[in-house]
Amino acid sequence: MQELNMLFSGFGALLNQPLALLLSVLGVALGIVIGALPGLTATMGVAILLPFTFGMDPVPGLLMISGVFFGGIYGGSITAIMLNIPGTPAAAATAMDGYALTLQGKAGLALGTATISSFIGGFLSIILLVFMAPVLAGFALEFSAPETFALAVFGLSIIASIAGESLLKGLIAGFIGLLISTVGLDPMGGFPRFTGGFNELMTVPFIPVMIGLFAASEAFKSMAESNLLSTQKTIITEMIPSLKDCRRLFGTVMRSAGLGATIGAIPGAGADIAAFVAYSEGKRFSKTPENYGKGELEAVAACESGASACTGGALLPMLTLGIPGDAVTAVMLGALTLQGLQPGPMLFKEHGDMVYTLFAGMLFCYVVMLILGFSSFRFIGRILQTPKSILTPTIMVLCIVGTYALNNSMFDVGIMLVAGVIGYFMQRSNFPASPVVLALIMGPMAESSFRRSLALSSGSYDFLYTRPITAGLLSVAFITLLVPLIRGIRKR
Repeated sequence: MQELNMLFSGFGALLNQPLALLLSVLGVALGIVIGALPGLTATMGVAILLPFTFGMDPVPGLLMISGVFFGGIYGGSITAIMLNIPGTPAAAATAMDGYALTLQGKAGLALGTATISSFIGGFLSIILLVFMAPVLAGFALEFSAPETFALAVFGLSIIASIAGESLLKGLIAGFIGLLISTVGLDPMGGFPRFTGGFNELMTVPFIPVMIGLFAASEAFKSMAESNLLSTQKTIITEMIPSLKDCRRLFGTVMRSAGLGATIGAIPGAGADIAAFVAYSEGKRFSKTPENYGKGELEAVAACESGASACTGGALLPMLTLGIPGDAVTAVMLGALTLQGLQPGPMLFKEHGDMVYTLFAGMLFCYVVMLILGFSSFRFIGRILQTPKSILTPTIMVLCIVGTYALNNSMFDVGIMLVAGVIGYFMQRSNFPASPVVLALIMGPMAESSFRRSLALSSGSYDFLYTRPITAGLLSVAFITLLVPLIRGIRKR
């Protein structure tokens, strides 16, 4: 095949550029660190590095940014699994089962599974990028406002899968998240809503709320305990899943990779949506769905594979159509423009050799991520041996610094602390925090797309059933909500 020959030529060209290889390794390492720190997202890391690529050759500069992108998506899982602190929004899905595995003494197995799943998902997404770019990009073009609304509704229906033991409490938590998501600027009119006169609330304070609900609440919970001088006895030993586990996880990883790549190709979707959708579908197809939320290795594999596969999917519309798939690829679009390259069909025609060298470099980035991930586990494991009297204040410092770094705002820090207190009482009352985060992600997307759809259809609701993709996604969302309700009624 022509694509395969060009990819091999790209590997040959890459081996003749040692600077590109070095910057790829540096980018992945920086990305993992940035992703692991709460508040420092992959988008922020790519935006910070963008000016440094000015004056570089296109391949080294773009590969360093790609390395930060890939490493940042994966890095969020490390602190999510070890400390229940999602470094990135996508890692909030991983934290549900990853941290439970750590409490069971299986931190090494959870980290190893997350690393391997991220590698497979991301690697496959780049392979899809090489061979399936025209097909998936064409599918992404079918998504306009109605389809995006249906996708958001489907995402919201996943609350039924992550609600935990009580569906009612999960729905209440999701409703609270939807209420919070209405704070900020009206998506159509542009006027402020429910801001109380605070300019800081013009946008939904999503990341401060997420850090508070997951990380700060965990610190408050630790403070409330009397054994602050104790340490967690977890030692990272077993890191690679057994052959039996690999066979069990194979189908989940491959399915989640396909979902992640497809969702990533849809403009406006991102790794966080891909992770939650992969979690829901993993639970749907699992032979032991009752174990989800209690420390299920399959759930970690699904989330990480889906989130990392989203990277290649998001690059599809950006490279082939000039339409960024998410916030990170929007910044990368600027990097391409900075290099004097115009994304689109002509990019492949005029700069085909360079594009396939980039693809080869992206595959190399994922191999580097796999190596760096496993080689750092011994060092990471020492964190689990730290006494709570040291670990708890450290978590609080990370929460405060990470939140403040978002906008250099103490107001955001205040929101984070309030969310942490609320999250602490939610834990005590067995209310799950994940539905709140999911609603904060999907709520603005659903509202803006729905209102744009109404405007385009002159106030008619016929777009809900006349467009096949929209009707199909809404039907799946309805079934996703209905099945847990039926199960609950049967149990009673």
